Parts: sequence; structure tokens; C-alpha cells
Amino acid sequence: MNPQKVQREKVFELEDLPNIGKAMAADLRGIGIRSPQQLVGQDPFRLYEALCRHSGVRQDPCVLDVFMSIVHFMDGGEALTWWSFTPARKRRIAASRQ
Repeated sequence: MNPQKVQREKVFELEDLPNIGKAMAADLRGIGIRSPQQLVGQDPFRLYEALCRHSGVRQDPCVLDVFMSIVHFMDGGEALTWWSFTPARKRRIAASRQ
């Protein structure tokens, strides 16, 4: 869903989350995430690795940005576009390589 249209009090299904459509919701279900509440406290990097294993292919790094956005939202943050998380993802990956 477009982050500008998300209403926290109306988030019941995965598709109600910011940046999540039918395809990404199906990917989340494939790794065992069935409800938005299951994202609270999750590590987006672990979710990303789980999806890569589940799908058998390395996912586009933007998927990680989406996971960062939905975990951020479910942990109480505002609904932001997925690309708002790209710089943080790049910093974390760079730091892990040092």
C-alpha cells in the first residue's frame, strides 16, 4: 500500500502495510509471516535472507529496503517509502564489510 494511505489503526492484513502489495505479501507468507504483528521486533536482514533461501534466488536489495520499512512501521515508526531506507541499508552493509 502507498505509505501515504496507510492508517495504523486499519492495519490488519499484510497488504495494509506500507509498500506491500499482493506479490510482496505472498513472499512474506512464504517465509512464515502471516500477519503484520509478526513483524514487530524482527530483523529485516534476517527476513531478507529467509526470503532468498525460500525463493532460491538472491532478491533485489530493494526488497530489503521494503522489509526495513515495514519493520520500522510495525515497531512504531511512521509509514515511509521503501526508498527512504536505502541509505541506511547501504551504511549497514558497508559497516558489516569492515
